[in-house]
Formats: sequence, structure tokens, C-alpha cells
Amino acid sequence: MSAADGFCLCGLVRLLCSLFIPGLFLSGVLCLCLLILLVGIRVWLQQKKNQLVPAGIHGKRPFVIAFFHPYCNAGGGGERVLWCAIRALQKKYKDASYVVYTGDTDVTGEDILEGAYRRFNIRLAHPVKFVFLQRRHLVEASLYPHFTLLGQSLGSIFLGWEALRKCIPDVYIDSMGYAFTLPLFKYLGGCRVGCYVHYPTISTDMLSVVRSQNARFNNAAVIAKYPLLSKLKLVYYYLFAFTYGLVGSCSDVVMVNSSWTLNHILSLWRSGACTSIVYPPCDVQGFLDIPLHAEKNTTEHSIISIGQFRPEKDHTLQIEAFAKLLEKTAGQQPLPKLILIGGCRNQEDEQRVNGLKNLCEELGVHKNVEFKVNIPFEDLKKYLADATVGLHTMWNEHFGIGIVECMAAGTIILAHNSGGPKLDIVVPHEGNITGFLAENEDDYAETMAHIFSLSPEKRQEIRQNARQSVNRFADQEFEVTFLLSVEQLFK
Repeated sequence: MSAADGFCLCGLVRLLCSLFIPGLFLSGVLCLCLLILLVGIRVWLQQKKNQLVPAGIHGKRPFVIAFFHPYCNAGGGGERVLWCAIRALQKKYKDASYVVYTGDTDVTGEDILEGAYRRFNIRLAHPVKFVFLQRRHLVEASLYPHFTLLGQSLGSIFLGWEALRKCIPDVYIDSMGYAFTLPLFKYLGGCRVGCYVHYPTISTDMLSVVRSQNARFNNAAVIAKYPLLSKLKLVYYYLFAFTYGLVGSCSDVVMVNSSWTLNHILSLWRSGACTSIVYPPCDVQGFLDIPLHAEKNTTEHSIISIGQFRPEKDHTLQIEAFAKLLEKTAGQQPLPKLILIGGCRNQEDEQRVNGLKNLCEELGVHKNVEFKVNIPFEDLKKYLADATVGLHTMWNEHFGIGIVECMAAGTIILAHNSGGPKLDIVVPHEGNITGFLAENEDDYAETMAHIFSLSPEKRQEIRQNARQSVNRFADQEFEVTFLLSVEQLFK
């Protein structure tokens, strides 16, 4: 074992000390025992590494680049980042071997790649090996009704250990936000590690929500109601944020997807020297190819929503705002339609869709609301081509690929007045309006009504402004910035 390896393991010992006994020093004996144990694991893994990835036909072991993405068969923006990142690396590092750790055990590797093409129009130039993980349930939120952040993070360590035992790469990139796997691969696996952060596991905004006793998707109403419970949860959040910062700082390269995410990661991880913004790749050209007619449809307006059916996307707010819009437009014919398009990752997401359908029934808007789950890319383009408004309601959305897609397709976007949409996307382009922002159901309903009341010429002007502003999020821009960011992992 090299001196560098020894230094890395000593770093892990210091990390463990700070995690479990903050403010105290481990006794010399305990520290020595821990170091010996870690050295033994490290040596065993290095021996196993050569067995798992044998030498090629020229007698040389291939350079292995691995991505940790347990839900790689989902249809969200994070998965598009994964496939575009692999495609970019394959262009530059053609002789490397590529691995994706996934928990999608119900499909084959061929199915996953075909799904990437069907949903994102992405084909990889070279083969990818899939390492199927059996313990993905350990990172499911449903397994931890209480202390969910802690439970999922600890679960990711066990899932990461399974991945490490099955394949030990040279470069490890967490592309889904499981920061607690970073020290595992760096110190025990001896890998150079990087990560692409879509959304911080915990943020200062989440702390402020608990501190101010506001009920949100991450803060139950029963906790927000009682000051003592809020204080206890705040202590838990602060301890978790401290630990999250420690494990995140282990990364050699940190990429974030927006200015909002950057601000939070810098404050938590304190790793500014190796952190950079890499805007996620959006299939801008694929949507710019949609003809921008003088007016899409003057007789019937449709409102389209793009996003996975997850709780933080707040589809409930969309339906409630749409119900208020119908109240405002009562008597007008034809009434607008709301089309919810998104991916379902698991049974929990499917149950959420059923709950949203029930909400539509309760509010009496079910006849004007459609759900399109896991639809092909070409169908998505057709819906966008016909839509007047693109609706997005997530509070503090980290970025919002669906927002960019709506703008590129010529759909007038209405997004939440926070996070990436506010700071990076729905911003004036050369002083011109590119879209609209709102915060609550009344704001959304009023703004949708305002958009419908605009003249066709004014709507056309906003569409053109939005289209001109989204080229900075194209696939080509992502490839350039991504390769520049990860370059030091390959030196």
C-alpha cells in the first residue's frame, strides 16, 4: 500500500472521529485498531479489484469509470444528466470501461439503454456495464417514516458498500446525490471521486422552514405546530447538516446544476476550490425544431406540466391553482385543459398519481385534467407543441430541465418564484420577458388567466424571447463544461 493510500485512510479515521465523537480525541489504542481494520479492508478490496475487472486482450486492466445512479431507468432530468455525461466521456476517453450501479433489477441493461433513447433521444457510442444492486430498498423514503434523511443516508452507505464489493472503479461519480457514499469509495476503494449535485440532501432553506415552524413537504404539520418538536427537529437538522458537509467535502470534484444549489453546497461543504456550476443538458435543439406558429391555438388553451411525480414537485398546487382558474373562467367555452406529464419510479409514485386523480374528482376538475405517465419523447414534443402554458410549481427547484424544454418548445412558462427557475432560467433575456413566476395558488391562477388574456402578438413575442435565451442550456454546452470539470479526475 502506498504512502498516499495510508494518508487517505488516516483521513478516513479523522472523518470517523469527527462524525462519532465530535470535540473529543479517540484513544490511541482505538485509533490504531480502527486504522488496522481499514487497512485490512482496503488491501482486501484492492486484491478483489483485479479479480472483478481482469486484464484485457493486451494484458492491461482497463480504466474503469463508474456512475452511482440507483434509479437510472427513471425518466427525470437527473437521468438525462447521467446519459449525457457518459456520452461526453465516451467521446474523450474511448478506451475506458463504463459502469453504472443501478437498483433497477426488474429490467435488463438493454431495456435501460432503450429507455434512455425512447425518453431522451440519447444513444451511447460504446457499451456500458450495469451492476445491479439488490438493496435499493434501503434508500427508499417509505422505509423511514421518521428521521427520513438520516435513514436514507445510512441506507446509501450499505447500498454503496454493495456496489463497491461488486465493482471497484478507478473513478467514481455519484450522479444522484448520495454524498455518504463518497468517503466509502475514496478511502476504502481508493478511487478518485466526483459528484454531480442536483439538489442538496439538506439545505439552509430547509433549516429555515423548521425554524419558522412552517408546514412543508419536509416538515409535517404536527411538528410545525409545537415549538418543542420544532426545536428538537432543528437540532437534528443541524447535526445532519454538519455530517453532510463532512462527507461531501471528501469529493475531489463537485459539480452543481444551478446558482441556487451552488450557494447551498458552498455553505455546507466548504469546498469552493473544486466546485463549479455545470448546467444540466437540455435537448434544446429537439424542441427548437418544433415550428413556432404565429399562434398555437386560439380556440382552446392547454396547460402542460413536466416533472416526475414526486412530493416536492407539488402537483397538488397545480391542480388547486387550475381549479381556481376554472372558477375565474366559468362560462367561457372551451375551458382550458391541464395535462400532467411525468415519470413514475416506483409503486409509491403510482399511488401519488392515484391520489392526485382523486383530488381532481374532489375539486370537480377531473374532466379537464389528463395524466400522461412515462410517455415517449416524441409524444412529449407533440403535447408541448400544442400547449399555451408550461406549469411548474416546485418550491426551490434546484434547476428545472422541464422548464427549459417548455421554453424551447415555445410554451410560455409559469414557474415558482424561487430556486433555479428564478436565478438561472426565467430571467430577462436582453431586457425582454421570457416567462412568469408565481408563489401560491392565487398567484398561479391569476397569472395563467393573464397569459390567456394577452394578445396573440404579445404571447408570440414572449415565446421568441424564451427560445433565444435557452441555447446556454444545450447538450453541447453541458459536454464542454462537464469535461472541463471532471478533467482533474483523470490526471
